[in-house]
Amino acid sequence: METVFERTPTFKDCPTHYCPGCGHGIAHRLVAETVDELGTRGRTIGIAPVGCAVLAYDYLDVDMVEVAHGRAPAVATGMKRTNPDKIIFSYQGDGDLAAIGTSEIVHAAHRGEQITVIFINNAVFGMTGGQMAPTTVLGQVTTTTPLGRKAEGEGYPLQVSELLAVLPGAIYIERCAVHKPAEVRKAKKAIKHAFQLQVDGAKGLSMVEVLSQCPTAWRMTPAEAVEWVDKEMTKVFPLGRLKG
Repeated sequence: METVFERTPTFKDCPTHYCPGCGHGIAHRLVAETVDELGTRGRTIGIAPVGCAVLAYDYLDVDMVEVAHGRAPAVATGMKRTNPDKIIFSYQGDGDLAAIGTSEIVHAAHRGEQITVIFINNAVFGMTGGQMAPTTVLGQVTTTTPLGRKAEGEGYPLQVSELLAVLPGAIYIERCAVHKPAEVRKAKKAIKHAFQLQVDGAKGLSMVEVLSQCPTAWRMTPAEAVEWVDKEMTKVFPLGRLKG
């Protein structure tokens, strides 16, 4: 029997611009399913900054705000404080959240802002040509590290989830992946839990980090990218719940 996947009301019925094998489309669907299952579509506001995720508003049928590079947590803070009845989430990549937006996410978590953050980590600047990101792993080849990232020159990959987990204002931190079905199911559960905490009025920031394959910037086939997440990325960014 042929399996037919129907789009949820929150996931718009249109093609996406993402490259074949990219994990963003899966993450979008998990967010959309969560919003529909929680019944919060009418009071959910999403915030998308610069990066591959910038066009999330084309695919998620909720109120969306586009913001400057790295500033999503600051805008989310203002949106939640002025609209405490709304469910506010940011959808950010690693080139955004872990680079120009590092101070924004750290201080939002430090203050315990009542927002939900979906953090897509593909270990590279995907939209601008495949440059090294703070999350690029040691030895990984990018356009700005053609011989592979080296600790002595470029530093170590930034483990954002571990960094935020030590802050009292962060109430829930979990790292997931979307490279195979079992991990997609775990990611869905984590994303729904993060949103549920805000729905229930829990005080503090929740973040779900999602390891996502980027075949184009990694110069791999989709199958090779899936294997690289499984064999290499998870060594540096172990999956699992870090807090909450």
